[in-house]
Amino acid sequence: MGSSRGSGIPIKLIIAVVIAGFSIFGYLANTSYNPITEQKQHVSISREQEVALGLQSTPEMEQQYGGESSDASNRALVSSVGNEIVSKSDAGKSPYQFKFHLLSDSHTINAFALPGGQVFITQGLLKFLKTRGQLAGVLSHEIGHVVARHSAQHLAKQELTQGLTGAAVVATYDPNDPKSRGSAEVAMLVASLVNLKFNRNDELEADKLGVRFASEAGYDPRNMITVMEILQREAGSRTPEFFSTHPNPEHRIQRIKDAIAERFPNGVPAGLMK
Repeated sequence: MGSSRGSGIPIKLIIAVVIAGFSIFGYLANTSYNPITEQKQHVSISREQEVALGLQSTPEMEQQYGGESSDASNRALVSSVGNEIVSKSDAGKSPYQFKFHLLSDSHTINAFALPGGQVFITQGLLKFLKTRGQLAGVLSHEIGHVVARHSAQHLAKQELTQGLTGAAVVATYDPNDPKSRGSAEVAMLVASLVNLKFNRNDELEADKLGVRFASEAGYDPRNMITVMEILQREAGSRTPEFFSTHPNPEHRIQRIKDAIAERFPNGVPAGLMK
């Protein structure tokens, strides 16, 4: 009846420890080896579920950006370059069936990928790309997100942080003390900061994979640097949506250069497509 008082441990702390323990155990127990990135990843959904999730989300994403572009020529270009990268690179060894979408929004500068192989680029970004190689650089980066299973990892991390946040709230919240309400806000802030760190790391990993996939497909990976420079130039006084989901170009250009130097220590070979 008063066991928690007798032991000196409040019952809410015991509950919080149990919640946190289950969350951490569930996160650590759900692992999968990625043969392309050669990393063990914490994921909570299967690859089949990733594909299903991406397909289910595609119509809503298209609607947010005005639907598929009516420009048949540019749609064909995006599909052609994307499929070429997949077929000629290690990305094709993944179990995903890629599909490349050109969205009609001509004002928003963005590109993104959904889990399972759905890759998107807006007309607003495409219009600034001058070569097939620059388009390959953008799509290779987004293919990298899919192959690295970043969305699946984020879902697992979200489940973990939700569990830990819930545990923190249970442990610190006192309905009789209004000041304790702030503890939940602090816990949520910590969770957001953790996920922001993961987001940035994912972008850099996608850049590294983009260098790999683009060059395997016969494209000069330095096109990715050119794309970053174009984005910097076109940003002007406004912030493209691209920057809200990707680190700013100045933070990525050096990392891309490092990835290129690591892959080609003797210099980028001649003959790769610009």
